[in-house]
Amino acid sequence: MKISVIVSTYNRPDALVKVLDGLFAQTCLPDEIIIADDGSTDDTRTALLPFLDSQRISVKHVWQEDQGFRLAQIRNKAILASSGHYLVFLDGDCIPEGHYVQDHLHLARKGYFFQGKRVIISQKAHEAFDFSDTRSVLCLLKHAATSALSNRHHIIRIPFFPSYTTARLSGIRGCNMGFFKADLLAVNGFNQAFKGWGREDSEIVVRLYKYGIKRREHPFRAICYHLWHRENTRQTIDLNDQLLEQAMASDNYYCRIGIKQNE
Repeated sequence: MKISVIVSTYNRPDALVKVLDGLFAQTCLPDEIIIADDGSTDDTRTALLPFLDSQRISVKHVWQEDQGFRLAQIRNKAILASSGHYLVFLDGDCIPEGHYVQDHLHLARKGYFFQGKRVIISQKAHEAFDFSDTRSVLCLLKHAATSALSNRHHIIRIPFFPSYTTARLSGIRGCNMGFFKADLLAVNGFNQAFKGWGREDSEIVVRLYKYGIKRREHPFRAICYHLWHRENTRQTIDLNDQLLEQAMASDNYYCRIGIKQNE
């Protein structure tokens, strides 16, 4: 099964390089990486050049003009640019553990999307933290001992631990999710009515549930390490909450403004 990793980014090339270093060092390499760039400056393009020229993995840079936070739309454009059957979404400040792609591929099941977990790297540790830190359990335990990590219970990979299914909406994290592309196309992708930070991930899950897709999780596989950043502005959160509530109240799984509007 062909797998594409879609990495969303905006003006944080230092973190993006750490994420790509991690993807290029996977036990199972993805077939392609799509950079979903929500209007970054040329610094990001410059940082990407060594990866765009790589012969090991196809890397594409999908960019849109900076008109404010439009994550839903740039993700949809990246979906259209992808060729994978299974799409893994990873934020550009989330460093994947070395088995990340292998785990996502192993846990993919028809009729489900997969919700991954994250470990959060503190403000004091995020600048020095990189993929090499994720390779050593001892190193991670040292970070944990100094309170540099939150969600520390995810740092030990336990492949034989069983996965589970749930219909909850809580705990949805778009920074680490896997979907069959066909399912995303069926619901018309992310709802581009969302502007500004918040709730677009929960809203697409609501519609996937209505379409008949279930949620799968595993607490000790497909883990990423989320580098600290300042909180995004929440100016539009009330409007985004309303959009989420509308999706929950509706019987419709197909959003009006989504992938089709970018073709």
